[in-house]
Amino acid sequence: MNDNKVSTPPALPVRASAPALPLRISDLRGLSRLGVEGVLGLTDVVEAMHHTIASRAGIVGPAPAGRTRGITGAVYGAVRGTTRLVGHAADALFGALPHGGEADHRSPRREATIAALNGVWGDHLAETANPLALPMRLRSEGRALALNAASLAALPRPPHGRRLLVLVHGLCMNDLQWQRKGHDHGCWLARELGYTPLYLHYNTGRHVSQNGRDLAALLERLVAGWPVPVDELVLLGHSMGGLIARSACHAATQSDQAWLSSLKALVFLGTPHHGAALERGGRLVDALFGFSPYAAPIGRVGTSRSAGITDLRFGNLQDADWQGRERRDQRHDDRQPTPLPTGVPAYALAGTLARTLPERAPRLRDRLIGDGLVSPASALGDHDDPALALALPAAHRRVLTDCSHWDLLDRPEAAAQLCDWLR
Repeated sequence: MNDNKVSTPPALPVRASAPALPLRISDLRGLSRLGVEGVLGLTDVVEAMHHTIASRAGIVGPAPAGRTRGITGAVYGAVRGTTRLVGHAADALFGALPHGGEADHRSPRREATIAALNGVWGDHLAETANPLALPMRLRSEGRALALNAASLAALPRPPHGRRLLVLVHGLCMNDLQWQRKGHDHGCWLARELGYTPLYLHYNTGRHVSQNGRDLAALLERLVAGWPVPVDELVLLGHSMGGLIARSACHAATQSDQAWLSSLKALVFLGTPHHGAALERGGRLVDALFGFSPYAAPIGRVGTSRSAGITDLRFGNLQDADWQGRERRDQRHDDRQPTPLPTGVPAYALAGTLARTLPERAPRLRDRLIGDGLVSPASALGDHDDPALALALPAAHRRVLTDCSHWDLLDRPEAAAQLCDWLR
């Protein structure tokens, strides 16, 4: 691994952003729906605990079946009925209000809030057609791009570069958050190497395989609609974004899509190729809550986390990794092998909070701690099963010490390493 000192790239100018604005009417409508669903969910939890106590169930064992009855059951039914009635009225009110002009209202705070909601409950938002659900699109400076030659040529600064860089953000994040402490890897690589950076904006709560398939279709449209022939396409993924990029390559291979012939490199920053310990710990917590009928209702809150989050348990990339079972029931790493695309170089940059490289660390904790979310082994694609291991060459992998998961977005060494790899 390269430990040589590198020069510090100058801080990039912070993008001008619109002042914080009130939430859009569509946001209020979506939040209203979530609020109603939250009250209904909480009512179910309280009633389940009430029913368990009334049934005098044992401390350990399955929860009693059914719901409360009589006057008690009628009270809970009335709470649900009233909540739904209020929810329908609020939804109709927000739906009747004018929505014009909202498309131009952009606030970094709003974008971050909506992105976080999508990360935690994005699959539910999409399944219920909630206005808060984010559609997948490519953006530049926070504005969505129409992927056809006429629309691209009509932009204030029409793109003409033949080297495209698509940046894919991680869980609960959005495309504006590639900029951190005045630095943006996309802008840096545009200035240093002449890439045209485009930023994916998507719902991170959906399954990785679903987002991967949609990204593959989007890239097919991008390459076909670009104003000039694309000589090079590079995918740069941070955290979950790297899994989305790999899943897109798999989907493109399966359907023989043309954009793969333009793909020149895959770059991963802190990507949990083999999962994240935090999500595996979440599954254990779910199991502990399930031991007692008194704790089980509370455990429902934790199990409501999105499909995108549960895919991070082992790093699921394909539909086959989760279909045919309840996704929270995946107890072992039984993923289908998903090799990297043939002939495309891949690079992995990992971080560790320790001050010593993992293989030199004297303590086990320092070898496993990783960047706070992802271990070095997972980020580098190492695995005991050769079918699952990425087997990246030594020159294509590096670990940065004293570096958190988010520091990978702005560390000078990270920027310099990206330039070395992609030059």
